[in-house]
Amino acid sequence: MRELLGVVGFLALSQGVPGLPHEFTRWHVGLVQRLGFLDGHEVHPSVALLVPAFALFAAAESRKPG
Repeated sequence: MRELLGVVGFLALSQGVPGLPHEFTRWHVGLVQRLGFLDGHEVHPSVALLVPAFALFAAAESRKPG
């Protein structure tokens, strides 16, 4: 379970982080930038992915190994 939480947290983090510099560089990296209905509002979903990513990392660390 600990590994699953870490992997899901990493996936959320890896999709949320590219959305923040997108506002300044216009790079089209990640899933958030490719969704048409989020055009012009990429920062909010990116932050919404970062918050649960850190919560998942914290939950993974609080789990006992094994």
